[in-house]
Amino acid sequence: MAEVADTQRTDEAVTTERRPWPRWAITLASIVCALVLWEIVGRNINPIFGSYPSAIAVAFWQLLLSGQLGSALAQSLQPFVVGYGLAIVIGVPLGLVIGRFRTMEAAFGIYVTAGYAMPLVALVPLLILWLGLGFKVKAAVVFLMSLFPIVINTWLGVTAVPKTLIEVGKSFVAPDVVILRRIILPATLPYIMAGIRLAVGRAVVAMVIAEFFTTISGLGAVIINSANNFDTATMFVPIIILMVMAVGLNALIGWVEHKVAPWQAEISGRDRE
Repeated sequence: MAEVADTQRTDEAVTTERRPWPRWAITLASIVCALVLWEIVGRNINPIFGSYPSAIAVAFWQLLLSGQLGSALAQSLQPFVVGYGLAIVIGVPLGLVIGRFRTMEAAFGIYVTAGYAMPLVALVPLLILWLGLGFKVKAAVVFLMSLFPIVINTWLGVTAVPKTLIEVGKSFVAPDVVILRRIILPATLPYIMAGIRLAVGRAVVAMVIAEFFTTISGLGAVIINSANNFDTATMFVPIIILMVMAVGLNALIGWVEHKVAPWQAEISGRDRE
C-alpha cells in the first residue's frame, strides 16, 4: 500500500510540474517584454523618427485631459459601428443564400469574389462624389471593406456543411427555409464568426482611410495633425488605441462564438479557459 501511495504522489508531482502556464500569463509576459524592449530602444532614437511607451502614455494623458481624445474617438466610432454592423447584417444572409442555392452562387458569386480582390480604396473618390465628405461616405467605406470577408467565409461555411445533414432535413420534408435556419446556419457558425473576426481588422483600417480621404476628423485627424507637427508620441496614441480596439473586438467575438457555438471548442480541442 505504501508503494502504491508513493507512486500516486509521484504521478501527481509530475502532473503538477508539467502543467502549462495559463494563456493570459503568457500573453501578459509577452506584452511586458515587448514594452520594456520598446522603452529601451525608443529612448535611443531621435523623437522625430520614433517614440517609446512612457512618452506615449504622457501624450495619451494630455489628450485625455484636454477632451480631444474622447471627441475624436466618438467621431471615429460612429461610422465604424454603422458600417461594420450593416456588413454583418447584410453579409451573413447574403453568404448563406449564395452558398445554399446554386443559382444565386452563379449569379452573384463572381461579384463577391471580384469585390474582395478589388482595391476598394480606389473607390473612395467615387464614393465622395456620391455621398459627400461626411458621415455617410465614412460608413460606406467601412461597410464595403468589411462586407466581403463575411460573405465569403459564410459562403464557404455553407458549402462545407455535410450533405448528410441536409439529406436528413429533406427526409423529414423540411422546407428550404427551415433547413437553412435549423441545419445550415448552426453548422456554419464557426465560419461566420471567423469572417466577422477578419472583418474587424479591415473595418478599423477602413475607418482611418475614410478619415484620411474625406473630412479629416476623429482619430485620423489626430494622426495627421501630430505627424505634421512631428509629434511622434501623440501620433502613436490613436494608433495604439486602434490596435487595442481591434484586439478587444476580436476577443469579444471569440467570447460570443464560444457562447453561440460551444461545441466548436470541443471539436477543435482548444482549451478556452
